[in-house]
Amino acid sequence: MSDTMTMRSRVDGPLGTCTPRVAVIACRVLEFEIEAMQRHCPNVRHVHWLEQGLHNDPEKLRVSLQQAVDQVERDVADIDAIVLGYGACSRGIEGVTTQRCQLVVTRAHDCITLLLGSRHAYADYVAEHPGTYWYSPGWNKHHIPPGPERYEKRLAEYTAKYGVENALYLMETEQHWFHTYDRAAYVHLTVGVTDQDLQYTRNCASWLKWNYDELAGDPQLLTDLLAGRWDDDRFLVLEPGHTATLSNDANVLKAAPPGS
Repeated sequence: MSDTMTMRSRVDGPLGTCTPRVAVIACRVLEFEIEAMQRHCPNVRHVHWLEQGLHNDPEKLRVSLQQAVDQVERDVADIDAIVLGYGACSRGIEGVTTQRCQLVVTRAHDCITLLLGSRHAYADYVAEHPGTYWYSPGWNKHHIPPGPERYEKRLAEYTAKYGVENALYLMETEQHWFHTYDRAAYVHLTVGVTDQDLQYTRNCASWLKWNYDELAGDPQLLTDLLAGRWDDDRFLVLEPGHTATLSNDANVLKAAPPGS
């Protein structure tokens, strides 16, 4: 692990108090990074993983997150807070609430912000490269990103269900959607990266006739989420019964009281 990934085994909490004991509920796309950081965070008492792709159905994500929160609060006694390894994720975190613990979420639209280190870094990159499709070690492991492998898999699935002619039409529609992108950006925090994975992403970009970029992310945001360094600029800390909702401003998220 690089020096930038090293974490202190004991840190001060947000108000100078003892480090909060936390449970993490996170998407599998962050497993390389969180598992590496967890080894340096004794305050992380439990990690609960959810499958990748739930953000494609926000209501399904919301239900899955609430079930995970309820299970963690029921089964893990020695925690002060539950932190979510998610951003707003298509508003899938709205409505999720705790009964006894604080609930902490990063002020981010999606998990790429957690890899880049800040919502400002994400906004700056997308402003300069608006047609970016993101790849990472976790994304490449847990779903098939745009590229030749995805094309062949989808074509076979559609052909089996709908026949050759309809399958080709559906694939043409999907490929047309990919024309809104022109860049494959692979972001990583040094863990989970292999030469094969980098080459796989380059091959995807070449096949799609996209530009390719590789970015070394910043682990600080994710490490601070796990370690309990929750300043208001980067994190939303919710008391039991409260939930997060989009703020429609630079803060991304705001608290909503019970029953709102």
